[in-house]
Amino acid sequence: MKTFVSALAGLLAVALFSGSAVAADLVLYTSQPNEDAQATVDGFMAANPGIKVDWVRDGTPQIIAKLQAEMQAGAPVADVLLIADTVTLERLKEAGKLMAYKSPEAANYDPALYDADGYYYSTKLITTGIVYNTAASMKPTSWQDLTKPEAKGLVAMPSPLASGAALIHAQTLAGVGSLGWDFYKNLAANGAIASGGNGAVLKAVASGEKAYGMIVDYMPIREKAKGAPLEFVFPTEGVSAVTEPVGILASAKHVDAAKKFVDYALSEKGQQGFLKLGYIPARNGMQLPAGFPARDSIKVLPLNAAEALKNTDQDLKTFSSYYGSK
Repeated sequence: MKTFVSALAGLLAVALFSGSAVAADLVLYTSQPNEDAQATVDGFMAANPGIKVDWVRDGTPQIIAKLQAEMQAGAPVADVLLIADTVTLERLKEAGKLMAYKSPEAANYDPALYDADGYYYSTKLITTGIVYNTAASMKPTSWQDLTKPEAKGLVAMPSPLASGAALIHAQTLAGVGSLGWDFYKNLAANGAIASGGNGAVLKAVASGEKAYGMIVDYMPIREKAKGAPLEFVFPTEGVSAVTEPVGILASAKHVDAAKKFVDYALSEKGQQGFLKLGYIPARNGMQLPAGFPARDSIKVLPLNAAEALKNTDQDLKTFSSYYGSK
């Protein structure tokens, strides 16, 4: 029954999307915010005027669920993925769902930022730190500050069940000796809530509904520049990072256009586009967005992608035992 429902969901998704996808020269599935996804697509089409792109945006877990349903139905739609983290694309690589492509632009990247076989490439560096409302009584500098009495009932975070970046963040902090899963247990005991994605956290803290939040860097830095009462902190213990990799699906129907999209995302022009949107570009020799500290001052915590992939199911169960499964 479960298989039938999944297959039916996939067929419905294909039916609903096929009207626009048939006319497209490339179909992109992405976890970028809507405005950023549109800007990325517009930049690509401006550089490749003969290619029309259709795109779908959702959180990484939802994108993967949609893709899996389509695959079960025998009708995958997407050609290329631009989603939160390398762990998710590593899983697709191991399952034989990605196509290898050796982009010439890879020469401008640290080898640690792309798959050696060419299955996926990091496009940016997105860290997760602490956002706080400027009216908050405590000015946090450490992750542990969020477990203090001053933050009781005032902390919001995205759920790993809804956000790929949040899952990577939880797995990264769980691997830090001074934090571990006890940190998340203590946060829950201090009244922290975990729900939805990063956008909900931004809204809650900016409105004053919550004083503190865990969030990806660019959102509060971008909104602070627009006048929002927000500050963003890179905690002393360090930050997690996702790199929003791009990869081509093995089932892609528009392979040449997909390769051009990968090359564009990695090119200097494509990376300038991400920089303008407020992201740290992954390409060597690029500047950082306004509002960010020097790149060498940001302590990025390590994460073993293979280990994270192996532990994902158990880690989600552990997190859900503290915060529920919504």
